[in-house]
Amino acid sequence: QVHVAESGGGSVQAGGSLRLSCTASGYTVRTNSMGWFRQGPGKEREGVALIGADVKTRYADSVEGRFTISKDSDKNTLYLQMNNLQPEDTGMYYCAASAVRWYTPSWVPSDYKYWGQGTQVTISS
Repeated sequence: QVHVAESGGGSVQAGGSLRLSCTASGYTVRTNSMGWFRQGPGKEREGVALIGADVKTRYADSVEGRFTISKDSDKNTLYLQMNNLQPEDTGMYYCAASAVRWYTPSWVPSDYKYWGQGTQVTISS
């Protein structure tokens, strides 16, 4: 069975950094499209950063230039490096894994088949 799990969340002050990790079992990170989504207080789930089967990346306007999504094939792990964090970045962050090899990954949450349980990110000002 496919299982994905996030880690690395926490509470930091504005301007700080966090690195989220997503490990996968029964699934090959290198050859699949994946993404990070988040859901803030009173908000709907939104895409943050996406990476395709060919490692093409896409970013939400709100995080462009601050966040970096990447894969480590040897560790079969997806990462999200988050720098210069702001209070509006607060939310539950989810790792999403697609069963489809998109070369341009999707912003739509329902297009992803596998999800982690989430890791909380809280940014104070």
